Amino acid sequence: MNDLYEDIPVRDDMQTIAFYNLENLFDLVDDETTNDDDFLPKSVKNWTPKRYKNKLRKLGFAISNIGRQETGKHPAIVGLAEVENAKVIEDLLDSKHLEDYNYSYVHYDSPDERGIDVALLYDAAAFKVIASEPFSVQLTDEFGLPDYTRDILLVTGQLDGETIHVIVNHWSSRREGEKETEHKRILSSDRVGEIITNLKLENEDAKIVVVGDFNDDPHSNSIKRLVENYNLYNPMETLRSFNRGTSNHRRQWNLFDQVLFSTNFFKTTDKLFEYQTANIFDEEFLKIFKGKYKGTPFRTYVGKKYKGGYSDHFPVYAIFKR
Repeated sequence: MNDLYEDIPVRDDMQTIAFYNLENLFDLVDDETTNDDDFLPKSVKNWTPKRYKNKLRKLGFAISNIGRQETGKHPAIVGLAEVENAKVIEDLLDSKHLEDYNYSYVHYDSPDERGIDVALLYDAAAFKVIASEPFSVQLTDEFGLPDYTRDILLVTGQLDGETIHVIVNHWSSRREGEKETEHKRILSSDRVGEIITNLKLENEDAKIVVVGDFNDDPHSNSIKRLVENYNLYNPMETLRSFNRGTSNHRRQWNLFDQVLFSTNFFKTTDKLFEYQTANIFDEEFLKIFKGKYKGTPFRTYVGKKYKGGYSDHFPVYAIFKR
């Protein structure tokens, strides 16, 4: 079914936790409550059933192959950003490359003005959900009015019998400028810190994985304070370079998409998961293959122009072994 990595033995002792910003995965229905007008069949972007189905198929192929080279199988857990609603997730799971897998999902509608949410996909054979909860981030604009953004999603479950907590994020963009918007991402960072604090009050040895599109790089203040204040490890710090990242803006690479985790994933014991490796999933099929933007993410749209690609972000992942 997926012939990208043939003949790689399945590793029952390993699991992949990934994150993928899907670049505006909208359905074809007009939602009166959100600003989804660009993504309708008669909109400027001409978002047709054929284009929607093509995107679902491509995203499904990408997701099914994350971590496969190392583990011989699809990822156990995938945090998602930029999904419009539960329907697009169900359509994604019904698409060609995912329909045979035992994926389920956790999703809550968030108050984001564009109507995009975060979610968690999981292989129900590997991960059993115990509890889930969305956490809002209280932001205000320059006039002191509420600035509605994506919720932060906490999902607690058992990965092959071991309890872990996954926190899924999509922090505020830099559209109005990096410095001008930094305070919003700091507030989101602090909100994640509160969630971690509460988890550790219940169990000081809680194993926590934080994934997301943070719209900040590993060296940014918002990420640094999380790592330093809450005893996390960020394997992405060593992955970014001048010619590699997860998104590319004006010929500059950023590594906004990251997987962080609590340092107790370094404790070695036969029975528990420990950190193995992390990477950007930037396979050639996800890239533009010629021209001046060669090597950057093969996007669905550039502005209003349809390109027919996957996403404007590469996925990221970490592999854990027991």
